[in-house]
Amino acid sequence: MFEPSLCDASIVRKQAISAAFGRAAVTYDRSANFQRQVGHALMDKMLPILPLTRDFVLDLGCGTGYFSQEWETQAKWVCSLDLSFSMLMYCREQRPHQGGWIQGDADALPLQNHSIDIGFSNLALQWCDDLSVPLQELRRVTKVDGVVGFSTLLQGSLFELAEAWSTVDDDNHVNECLSLDQLKISVTEAGFSEFGISVVPMVVYYPTVLAIMKDLKGIGANHLEQGRTSGLGGRQRLLALEQAYEDYRDPIRGLPVTYQVAMGVFHV
Repeated sequence: MFEPSLCDASIVRKQAISAAFGRAAVTYDRSANFQRQVGHALMDKMLPILPLTRDFVLDLGCGTGYFSQEWETQAKWVCSLDLSFSMLMYCREQRPHQGGWIQGDADALPLQNHSIDIGFSNLALQWCDDLSVPLQELRRVTKVDGVVGFSTLLQGSLFELAEAWSTVDDDNHVNECLSLDQLKISVTEAGFSEFGISVVPMVVYYPTVLAIMKDLKGIGANHLEQGRTSGLGGRQRLLALEQAYEDYRDPIRGLPVTYQVAMGVFHV
């Protein structure tokens, strides 16, 4: 019997991720307040150490191009790169900028060695199989004295949702994230220093569980690994989930969603 290779499985996985984010292109901006908050915090960390020469910025995992436009205030030319063709088309139509749009894989960037001054990736690299690979690629394409900055999610993100679901069934409804130790290993394997990493817990509040699920779907983050259950699965299960999540409700702010956000900022 034919069994798919690891390479085949990786391709299928990336196609599924691309499709999930492509479907979310039109709704992404309405649900991306958290993503923008993290991205601006990452930019703030990068700005004080940016190189004097800022000809070329790479926005890796650009999504709808919000930060591609933001980087135009800092550099001459911005390349918006994403795995999802639909996202790129939406980016090009809705947020035109002085730069280019490239469909590409973070694990094999279609750029020459030492061709960019600044590499930026906001909440995109957690979808890669091995974080050290896209980080090595970012290091490869960045010029000496250039700057690389990325953000990703760590273990413990969405723990309220995961624990609430655990009272309903035994399926996994939340993707696993790297631990801090695993992140540090990936960073050092890529040739960067772990001392460039900072971790910031961030909490977003919602009025209802449905609002949480709507936002996750709206940004395409409802894609789950093969063998996991992604749907709510009926009214009774949703009611059970809502009841379990109520244990976390803040009487003033609402239902919390906690993210463990890691940011890495490095000189090359």
